[in-house]
Amino acid sequence: MTLVLRLFFLFLVSTSFSQTLPLSEDSTVSVITFGPGSNLNDAFGHNAIRIKSRFFDRAYDFGRYNFDDPNFYLNFAQGKLKYLQGKTNYQGFITSYINDDRTIIEQQLNLTTSQKQQLYNYLEANYKKNEGAYLYDFFYDNCATKIRDIIETTLNGNLNYNLPKDYKDQTFRTLIDKHLHWNTWGSFGIDIALGSIIDREATPREQLFLPEKIYQFFEVATLKNSGEKLVSNTKVIYTKEGVNENKQANFLISPLFTILIISAIIIFLTYKDFKNKKRTKWLDLIVFILTGLVGLVLFLLWFATDHTGTAYNYNLLWAFPLSLFCVLQLLKVNPKKWFIGYIKFLILMLCLMSLHWTIGVQRFAPALIPLVFTLSVRYVFLLNYFKKTA
Repeated sequence: MTLVLRLFFLFLVSTSFSQTLPLSEDSTVSVITFGPGSNLNDAFGHNAIRIKSRFFDRAYDFGRYNFDDPNFYLNFAQGKLKYLQGKTNYQGFITSYINDDRTIIEQQLNLTTSQKQQLYNYLEANYKKNEGAYLYDFFYDNCATKIRDIIETTLNGNLNYNLPKDYKDQTFRTLIDKHLHWNTWGSFGIDIALGSIIDREATPREQLFLPEKIYQFFEVATLKNSGEKLVSNTKVIYTKEGVNENKQANFLISPLFTILIISAIIIFLTYKDFKNKKRTKWLDLIVFILTGLVGLVLFLLWFATDHTGTAYNYNLLWAFPLSLFCVLQLLKVNPKKWFIGYIKFLILMLCLMSLHWTIGVQRFAPALIPLVFTLSVRYVFLLNYFKKTA
């Protein structure tokens, strides 16, 4: 029993010692890039920093979160959720990604001993401060940009980003589109929730919000003072064995097919109403309530949260929250005149949406095309119907 206690004590001492021990010259610092996973939350890949010394082999990453945090879902919706830095044994960390069948590439960085020590000290100190808790932002402060910023700070401006061979100017939206098929619910939800602010062109450095861009830009980056490459050695640790899962899901459950079915029903009922000179009230209630609720969510995402990507969202042009206040008017045979004016306003909004889409102010989800057309038809019908009954 005494021997066991002694061994346990030595283990604690050696662990504590390894955290503060200066790194030796043969220590290495690498950036690990993980390919996309099969779920929406890992569809864009991941990055981590590996520090290997004689005493330990650790991986540090960012973008973790704790489901047990108080008000987790409310804070997540408001953009106030604290994300965390990870710190774990390298081998176990890598094994989990291999088990998920995700490509893994390691780039060993060309750093001096003092730069390695500085980077290591920062990661350890940052982790000790509430696990490095920070406010996450998908485009400006995520698992990839954290790695970018730490390396830049470590090199103290001695870093020159060169453009990769396949580089091209792209907006934030087109950059993320590459990872999601346009006719999936994930892509559809992103195009609905994120505003025109992500339709601006990302600078080369801003493109590094994507993990794969960290790999691509670091691979050709150089040190300003020497002209040497930032990456001294690159190796593939694991290659994905499964088929590429970034493909269209079953069309019968896709956004486009679903919206086509809904649009066809609305068009059919509108045609019947026109022929029979009547109005299907329950249909109008559903249209106004659903578009109003979607608009209310988008309005709150824009004005009541800290999310940067949800600002200036012109999906509000087809999903307007004030439609919720028109429900009582839809139940009347002869609604008030202001409601007739509101229908004209909705038609104008749809025209503005088409203009915004055409000139490139904001790119909307392609699956919305039949819905926008259908809403236009229904609103024009309502306008003519109420004019005749007035």
